[in-house]
Formats: sequence, C-alpha cells, structure tokens
Amino acid sequence: MATNPALELLLRANQLKRVPRTGWVMRGVAGAESVADHSFGVAFISLILAEMVEQSVNEAKLLTIALLHDLPESVISDLPTPAAAYFPAGAKRKAEAGVLSKLLHRLPCAEQWHAWWQEFEDGTSIEGRLVRDADRLDMLIQAHVYEQTTGNCHLEEFWDGSDALAFESTAAQVLYKELMGLRERST
Repeated sequence: MATNPALELLLRANQLKRVPRTGWVMRGVAGAESVADHSFGVAFISLILAEMVEQSVNEAKLLTIALLHDLPESVISDLPTPAAAYFPAGAKRKAEAGVLSKLLHRLPCAEQWHAWWQEFEDGTSIEGRLVRDADRLDMLIQAHVYEQTTGNCHLEEFWDGSDALAFESTAAQVLYKELMGLRERST
C-alpha cells in the first residue's frame, strides 16, 4: 500500500473502474457499466441539475459529493437493492460510513468530505439532495439506454415505483417526466 494518503486514495478509487453495477449484471446486461461510469453520470447530471434550480449551489461541494457518493464501494463492492433488503436496517449505511472514514482518514479534507457525504446520505443540503436526484436519474437513464441498445426487457423493476415525486427537485422531476415520455414512445 502507498505511504502517501492521496496516492493511497487514488489507487483505491481506481478500483471503481473494475466494480460492475451488479443490478445490471443480475439482469443479464452484458458489459454493464462500472461504478466509476455511474459516478461520472451522477456528477454530470448533478451539474446539469445545478444549472436548472433557482437556489444557489456550491458546485465544488456538489461535485465532491457526486464523486464521493459511491467511493465506499471500492472496498465493499456494489450491493444491489434486493440483497441489501436482507441486512439489518442501517447496516449498509453504517458500513459505508466506516469505509469512507478509513479511506479519507489521513487526508486534510477528511472531515469536510465526510460531512458532505453525510449531507448526501441525509439529504440535508441542496447539494446533497441534487446528487441524490442525480443518482436516481442516472440509474433510470441507464435503464432506458440498456432497454434501447441491448433489447433487454428485464429492467422493469428499475422503473417500478418511480414517479416524479420520488425526486426532490423540480428540475429532476421535469427530466424524469421527459425521460418517461421517451420511454413510452419507444416501446
């Protein structure tokens, strides 16, 4: 392991390029995106959402949260929702918080970054809420792309229970409704 804490974190984060999003793999999507691919999507959608809302958004904080939101998966992997249902309430979140603390512990920004990540988990800031919306929106955009490009029609469960009210920002609700319209027209 590297002795420089920054290099150590960069090497660990690089692992996300090789961690597949297991929900897609379990549904038979060949060449499923990695967690790093998803993190890019979340960061980019977060930036778009920030431009669409009326509130003032700290973009550095927003992008930091987006890039950190799944960093613990570099250690604990991507746990799909059906599997997480079998763990005690809060166990996944507690494990992720512990992993994040360990990954960041020697960096000068550790306390701040962990606090911002917690804002994502709790939805307690505009930046945290926008990243939460972006996280969900990225999953649905990816489901739509897989349905269109792979012909995989076993992705309905990703859409089940989704509606505009699942998003906190009006901006995400608008994008979701338009995405649903595209999906309905293409089926």
